[in-house]
Amino acid sequence: MLFYDSQQPELELEEAKQDEQPEPEPEPYSNGAQIAAQLCNQGHRSTLILQTQQGGSICLLCFSNLISNPLSPTLHVSYALSQLSQAFSQPHFLHSLLSSHSHLLISPLVKALSSFDDEPIATQLVNLILNLSTSGHASVSADFVARLSDRLASGALAWSRRQLHCLGVLLNCETNNLYGYIKDKYGLVSNLVAGLQLPSEEIRGEILFVLYKVSILQYASEDGDGNDVLLACCPKLLHLVVDALLKSQVDDVRLNCLALLTVLAQRGFFANVNANETSSIIPYEADNNFVQALEDGKDGPPLNIAFAEAIKGPLLSSDGQVQLSTLNLLFHYLSSEGASRQQTQVLVEENIADYVFEILRLSECKDPVVNSCIQVLDLLSTAEQAFKQRLLVGFATLIPVVCYVAEVPLHPVQSQTLKLIWNYVSDCPGMLSTSQIEELVLALTRMLKKHTEGKMGMLPETFIMVCSVFVDLMKFSSSHETLHLARSVQEASKCAVLACLDISEKHHGQLLHSLYLLKEAYLYGHKENFTESCKMEIRNCVVDICTTHLLPWVVTAVNEMEEEIILGVLETFHSLLLQDSDIQAMELAKTLVSSSWFSFSFGCLGLYPTEKMKFRVYLMLSSLVDVLLGNDSGQPIRDAAIYLPSDPVDLLFLLGQKSSHNLELSSCQSAILLILYISSLYDERLADEKLVLASVEQYLLVNGSDLQSGGTDSLAVMQVVNLYGLYRGLANISYQIPYSLKAEMILFQLLTEDEWDLPSAIVHSVSLKWLFQQEKISKQLSYQVLKFCRSNSSNGTDIIVHGRNNRVLNAQAIAELVAAGDSYGAVILVCLLTQLAKDEGQEHDIISVVNLMETIINIFPVASDQLCLHGIGNAIYTLYYDSSYAFSPAILTATSVLIFNILSLVQPEILSDDDWVAVTMKLMDFFNPSEAADSKICAANFKGPALVDHDEGTSIGEILIFLLLLNYFSLRSLPTVLPGFVDLQKFFDPPNGTQPLSFIGIHCHDLCRLMHFGSPLVKLVASYSLLELLIRLSDQLEMKCTMGYLMSVIAVLEGLIFYSDLRVAMNCGLCLSIILGWEKLDMQETTMIEKKSWCRLIVEELAMSLAAPCLASKSFINHRKPAIHVAVALLKLQKIPEWMRSVFDDTCISCIIENLAASNLSTEIVFLFRELLNSEFLKTEQIVNLNRVLQACRKHMYADNTQDDQADEDMKKTATHPDDLGEVCEYLIHLMSSESSLDMDSKGLHCGNKRLLEEIDLFFRTLTLEDDG
Repeated sequence: MLFYDSQQPELELEEAKQDEQPEPEPEPYSNGAQIAAQLCNQGHRSTLILQTQQGGSICLLCFSNLISNPLSPTLHVSYALSQLSQAFSQPHFLHSLLSSHSHLLISPLVKALSSFDDEPIATQLVNLILNLSTSGHASVSADFVARLSDRLASGALAWSRRQLHCLGVLLNCETNNLYGYIKDKYGLVSNLVAGLQLPSEEIRGEILFVLYKVSILQYASEDGDGNDVLLACCPKLLHLVVDALLKSQVDDVRLNCLALLTVLAQRGFFANVNANETSSIIPYEADNNFVQALEDGKDGPPLNIAFAEAIKGPLLSSDGQVQLSTLNLLFHYLSSEGASRQQTQVLVEENIADYVFEILRLSECKDPVVNSCIQVLDLLSTAEQAFKQRLLVGFATLIPVVCYVAEVPLHPVQSQTLKLIWNYVSDCPGMLSTSQIEELVLALTRMLKKHTEGKMGMLPETFIMVCSVFVDLMKFSSSHETLHLARSVQEASKCAVLACLDISEKHHGQLLHSLYLLKEAYLYGHKENFTESCKMEIRNCVVDICTTHLLPWVVTAVNEMEEEIILGVLETFHSLLLQDSDIQAMELAKTLVSSSWFSFSFGCLGLYPTEKMKFRVYLMLSSLVDVLLGNDSGQPIRDAAIYLPSDPVDLLFLLGQKSSHNLELSSCQSAILLILYISSLYDERLADEKLVLASVEQYLLVNGSDLQSGGTDSLAVMQVVNLYGLYRGLANISYQIPYSLKAEMILFQLLTEDEWDLPSAIVHSVSLKWLFQQEKISKQLSYQVLKFCRSNSSNGTDIIVHGRNNRVLNAQAIAELVAAGDSYGAVILVCLLTQLAKDEGQEHDIISVVNLMETIINIFPVASDQLCLHGIGNAIYTLYYDSSYAFSPAILTATSVLIFNILSLVQPEILSDDDWVAVTMKLMDFFNPSEAADSKICAANFKGPALVDHDEGTSIGEILIFLLLLNYFSLRSLPTVLPGFVDLQKFFDPPNGTQPLSFIGIHCHDLCRLMHFGSPLVKLVASYSLLELLIRLSDQLEMKCTMGYLMSVIAVLEGLIFYSDLRVAMNCGLCLSIILGWEKLDMQETTMIEKKSWCRLIVEELAMSLAAPCLASKSFINHRKPAIHVAVALLKLQKIPEWMRSVFDDTCISCIIENLAASNLSTEIVFLFRELLNSEFLKTEQIVNLNRVLQACRKHMYADNTQDDQADEDMKKTATHPDDLGEVCEYLIHLMSSESSLDMDSKGLHCGNKRLLEEIDLFFRTLTLEDDG
């Protein structure tokens, strides 16, 4: 294309042409058409004419003349610009232009920016300049910047807004830093600053952007001289920019203001200006223009006040970017180097914090806004008093923010948010509601839990703030009203401590704050608003954290820790021990001493020999002693803490010094004795055993006179006794250690002359044993044992014996001494009882000593041997026959139990026959067991039908059952132990028969009443007793009883044949069969039995259940065995009842045999058929069929080789807990049932396979005898 040149070229264009180099002819286009070199209409040479891809051409000189002329029609100018822009998209055209004429268009384009007041043309020009700058060499853009900056730097203000905009666009390019091409930098900045006073908001916006870019590029450029070009314009620049920000209503202009102010704030301009401004400035009025005031020579408002007013508008902007930029400006304004507290104070007083809280409230917890707001609020919070009032209003806004940032790992404002919360919680106590506390506590607990589980990282400062906030929240009274907060406290405390155990060496502060939280949690468990169970749960949790996690960790890693951490742990444990009234404090104390805490404490003193560590260690040991012993027992350690050395060897050295005239040394020795005493109780050795024993002996030698004169309290004496006895005892156990006889003599004199109290002392088991091995003080030990017996019988106190297991035992220590046999324990007890027996008025003491012996035997049964070896029989003999207590019921009762236990446990060869026979006879004279038994039986029978309610769960039922068991086993053992001693006929009839006083027996009619009216268990045991009695009576040659008495017994037995308990029914059936089998029954009595319909009913039911099982009741099928024994007994009578043949007729017997098979054949059925065979009830055909069934059954049993199923039932069973009466009763009944079964085997009671085979053999033998006959 060709442009008509209407004017002569300008001078600037001519200069540009001179700079151009000759351009070679353009390459032909791809279509091969040759375009001849031609001139434009104005005659410009061809080198200035560039061909386009469409076949046209552009004369660059004509184009330049066109756009440089302000009078050129805008339509032509716009068209030319558009055509050139389109040609830029053609690579060949662009290449030709940039390679030969890259600077030709620079001057016309720059001039054109101010020549046309047309916005579309300006836009085209700027785009064209930008394309040319970015497409060409860096010199092109540099030339543009240089020309534009020169125009703008001219003092005539011969520039337009579009030139400003174009310069800003060029400077904003990220490809090159063009700051160095600005020639007059100070002139440019000065002129631009002056331009800020122009009324056009658009121009101010462009100026602000250019100033912002100049400031940014200046610091990034290497061509700078080190001076800030903007600094020369301060403070005017700041005031003008702040005023522009205050007046602007356009968000784009505001953004430029904010960007420039942010850069200026970062470089400390605000701090410098605020520091230089004086307080004499006239107060600012909102309607005044402070720039005008400056021009008039008047003082304007202070910059900090103007700044506070200016940023309020942007903070309220609906544009989120404007708000974020404003917050960013605030952050840099407050955090820049040199920023004063006054700047912050002014912003808070001007309500800027309220604006930020409102932005935060509307932010919906979006990260950019949250981050900026929290950062600004954190800086504003340094104006403490002024900010506190704003925080009161805006605190509710922070709670959802806390909940949000708590869920984001390593959120950038976690720490600042928590700090704001902490400021409010600590400065405004009582202002939080319960719901707010709950929300905060739950959020913090989740943070700690996730951090502990490794799901969320946490900065050290954040962790510290979490602990601090949690502690202050626990102090709010409103936090004591909800139980789930207490659970959160437990969880948070545990998580905080566990999270620090692995990182403590890197961040000491975290562990110390977690320990602080743990201590406060323990105190939180003492708040009155909680229930006792809730408070106990909190304290238990804290103690569990200390004992389960903190204690093992610190003991294991103590050598790798800093002193500060050790002190923090010790302080935590100490704070818990100070609550010595708590159960948890005792639990912690016991755990500490069981973990060798004394050794650990002195190990800490060795690692950190500082006064601070020493004082903490000794104070904690004193509190530990307070908890373990009570009554401020650790006071001696507290009194001497400042004087005590850190090395245990030095402690032993001080102990061996004479202290009669040295109060400080005496105080130290009391503390040292206490430390050694307590540590020894828990088997801790702070020094070599030889050194400790030598030190204690030296203490006795040099201070013995003071001890004997009463200059030392009894507690110190017992401590010395325990220490001396312990190390002397250890020497006997392991190896011999040389000891001082003189020191031992002084110790024995102390025990002989002084009033000491062993029962109230705490003694090591080894020390106690050594004392009881010393014959020289046996008399004193006897008195101490008596004191123990008295106190034990009055209030149940025990000698507290500490050893490896730290146990508190009820007479356990004395029992061990007696059972071991290597001390004078048994001798002391026996001699004490003998001496008391010879004295008058000692009944209470005798009983208490006897009770102690009984307890000892219950603990260690072998102790009975030791007591017998040392004359307990003689002592009891003296008590019975040579004292005034021979007829004391209380003493006889107490000693009878002891005697029974001894005789049941002692080795027979140890007993002395003379003494024990006399003692036994004395007891037999005192007790009358038969009368007691009769009274209990009469009382039970007197209840009649109500007796069924007195089962084993009642006292009457329990006594009755054990009395029946005693009667049964007496009947079982009597024929073997004392044959012929008792006439059992007296227990059958008449009922008023007498019995020996030494034998416990129950009459037959009483047993029948108990079977009839008693509970199920009473029925069972009574039936076994009656069966045993009838078996023993059957062995006698002659029976004496009335028929009426006998018929009443039979009536009871018949009624229980169908009882639900098969064992009771079986026993009754056996009893009835025994009575029916007595030869005393003559023909008349047999006739009476024959007429009894009950026996016939039993037999008929039996026959029906065997012949037609489907017609019989299921309950009776289970009672075949008792009925079979009754039927067999009737078949054995001399005169079989006639109705028996009608019941067991041919049809019935045949049906029974048809129902028999190898699988259902039992011993009792074979027994019945054997008796039917003897009574000639069976026909030949029936015998043949029965024979076939029995043969098949025997073959089947031999083939299967089946074991006796009764064997499992007869397995041995024992009572594992003799004190459990229920278990004992169960065992005796089991023993009674198994013994009865074994004993009755010959009479047909054994139901096993072996017995079945035997019964089949007996049947075949009987059949053979009949055939032979």
